[in-house]
Amino acid sequence: MSLYKSLFKQTLIYGLATVLPRMISFLLNPLFVKKLPTQEFADVSIVFAWLVFFNVILSYGMETAFFRFYNTEDNKKKVISTSTVSIFWTSIAFLGLALLFRNTLSDWSGIKVEYVTYTIWILVLDALAIIPFSRMRATKRPMMYAIVKIGNVTINMILNLFFLLLLPQLAQANPDGFFSTIYYENFQVGYIFVANLMASFLTFVVLSPDYLKINWSFDFKLWKRMMQYGLPILIAGVAFAINEHFDKILLDWMNVSKADIGAYSACYKIGMFMVLFRTAYTLGIEPFFFSHAANENAQQTYATITKYFVIFGSFISLFVIAFIDLLKLPLVPEDSYWVAIKVVPLIVLANFFLGIYTNLSVWYKLIDKTRMGAYISIVGALVTLLLNYLLIKQGFSYYGSAIATIAAYGTMMIISYKMGQKQYPIPYDINTILKYLGLSILFSGISFYIPVLRENYFVKVILLSLFLYFIYRNEKEILLRIIKRKAK
Repeated sequence: MSLYKSLFKQTLIYGLATVLPRMISFLLNPLFVKKLPTQEFADVSIVFAWLVFFNVILSYGMETAFFRFYNTEDNKKKVISTSTVSIFWTSIAFLGLALLFRNTLSDWSGIKVEYVTYTIWILVLDALAIIPFSRMRATKRPMMYAIVKIGNVTINMILNLFFLLLLPQLAQANPDGFFSTIYYENFQVGYIFVANLMASFLTFVVLSPDYLKINWSFDFKLWKRMMQYGLPILIAGVAFAINEHFDKILLDWMNVSKADIGAYSACYKIGMFMVLFRTAYTLGIEPFFFSHAANENAQQTYATITKYFVIFGSFISLFVIAFIDLLKLPLVPEDSYWVAIKVVPLIVLANFFLGIYTNLSVWYKLIDKTRMGAYISIVGALVTLLLNYLLIKQGFSYYGSAIATIAAYGTMMIISYKMGQKQYPIPYDINTILKYLGLSILFSGISFYIPVLRENYFVKVILLSLFLYFIYRNEKEILLRIIKRKAK
């Protein structure tokens, strides 16, 4: 039980480091909805989609490679210095080239050149923070990790509130004062990127001592091995970026109206509750997988962890889908955006499938066949691109993008399970997992898609209570064991 207690503690802290910043960022969604025209909201979403895509490219799998080699190499300082030097110089090279060709990038993407410039600097500063953050996780300093992460998003939120709410009032109150000199009308989107840039810069300042502590040695042989391990992760990461965020870019490329893209992007946020759970879990579980791979009962441990991920995830997905119409009020406070609310159940379930895939994908990481993860992710990306193209072309618009997302993650989940059982058999309790997953989907469909029940919250509470009772009935022995241990 101490093993699971350690995992729970790390996941809780990393979860706070992820959930709290994301919860804070939720406050920005209604702010953007209120302050930005729908078309500009779409512009912000499209640029952020590009940010995610290039974040993956600039990390090129080095983060996961760092964890793997930090846990297997005797000379850990060499791992730290080699990975840091690698990320540093590739980031500087990107900075120079991207700034040199920023006008070309602006023409190609259709994004204003000043937004492109801000984006380049944000990408570089975030890339330079990769290894310092990874080092915190590897050396089990979750509290410091949480403080810096939460600080970054808090600063970002405060600056957004200042630029979008307070600054216009201060400039109007004193037209000849200082604040009027930094206020520009119709520059709301620009201020959003300025806020992100300043938060990224301050985060880098906090983490910069890490660059002063290393000896800046570079082991080419070690780097080559890390790259061989990490490059398939890069391919998988690019595929994941396509699956998670490229839909906004594709919708724009296929001439879907900016109003629809903005509505879709805003409502997408409601589905982020499952993303929070999945992301927090991943941050805590990845170092755990590597550090316990040599244990005698490792496979059984992974099977148990996966089962409880499905249990908690099933409840979260049911809760979010059942209460979508309440959650939309604070998160998307303009009813003109609610035309896209029908995609939220699909987004929630899609991210749940992705979380299950994260559990199932442990096999190829532990046996050093990360290229298999890349192959699976490529299949998912192809499903995403193909279905987006076909469904958007047929007039399904953003609903087609949501269908493509859940189809892609479902495909990846099934393929990973089938391949993993052949390469690194893990005794998953498939029957129990399917029962929880199936019941959650059934209750979710009843609560959201049956019109007469959609506004009947008494029925929704009954369904949630039944699901909780189902959990208690099946997991009673373990739950009582945990309660008795706490009582002692």
